[in-house]
Amino acid sequence: MKPKVFLTRRLPPAVMSRLAETTELRAHLADRPATAAELAAGVAGCDALLCNITDRIDAAVLEAGAPTLRVVANFGVGFNNIDVAAATTRKIPVTNTPGVLTDATADLAFALLLATARRLGEGERLVRARQWTGWEPMQMLGADVSGATLGLIGFGRIGRALAKRARAFDLKLIYWNRTRLSPAEEAETGAVYRPKEDVLAAADFVSLHVAYTPDTHHLIDAAALARMKPTAILINTARGPVVDEAALAAALRNGTIGGAGLDVFEREPQLDPGLFGLENAVLVPHLGSATIGTRTKMGMIAVDNLLAVCGGQRPPNCVNPQVLAG
Repeated sequence: MKPKVFLTRRLPPAVMSRLAETTELRAHLADRPATAAELAAGVAGCDALLCNITDRIDAAVLEAGAPTLRVVANFGVGFNNIDVAAATTRKIPVTNTPGVLTDATADLAFALLLATARRLGEGERLVRARQWTGWEPMQMLGADVSGATLGLIGFGRIGRALAKRARAFDLKLIYWNRTRLSPAEEAETGAVYRPKEDVLAAADFVSLHVAYTPDTHHLIDAAALARMKPTAILINTARGPVVDEAALAAALRNGTIGGAGLDVFEREPQLDPGLFGLENAVLVPHLGSATIGTRTKMGMIAVDNLLAVCGGQRPPNCVNPQVLAG
């Protein structure tokens, strides 16, 4: 029999077709996140839950899926939206979609770097407002990118992919990571290890690539921002709560740092009100993996994961593998 699956949001057409062919599909198709009550009602009696990063999958939702729920397949790399401990207690595997969005996110991080450095958002708003009066020698002078120093906080797959792009622009690379790379890996990437405080102080651009955990909550706070150059630009395509958003808004307003390019926010979709009026902030709506190819691949991986569990197999990507032991 086909597994019964509850899908919380519409996915790309190829993924929807595959789900229709391989599962008994129940879906929340409204153009908004499902409410807690809708999640609980939807998952009841299902074998699998295919959710996304805006869904809060807590113990109550997991309990609503009992006793039939066998797997929670997250559409995304991060899984802090899921109470993994509660799932583990119930011996429910939680899966994610790592690896596939590396290049798309690195592309966006570099796009934010360029857009913020060269004041593209500000310039585009000027033109659209029909206020541009023509070329001027001192108009909207931005920061030089070529030859500048890029500091990477976190140096996993996405950080390394960004480093590869940065080398084409002759950026100098320094990094901090919880685990330092081997000498061979450092030579291959061209990145030099420095303590986190030194990376913040030395970099012209600081790009964040850490997972969100209790240890990285507000990793970039007022004190960290104060260590940065007054001309430095902060890029965040990791997770919003890694940055103290109120402190960042104050730092941008007061000239503590020069600018910020943000794809993620602390309390999405709400933003700190102080960000909206700042011309030195480029703000985009969580577009890191937003390409047709990437989102389709993510969906296919999520389906691979849930079909594997429902078929009695080990899923390709499990974040609590201890539930699979034995």
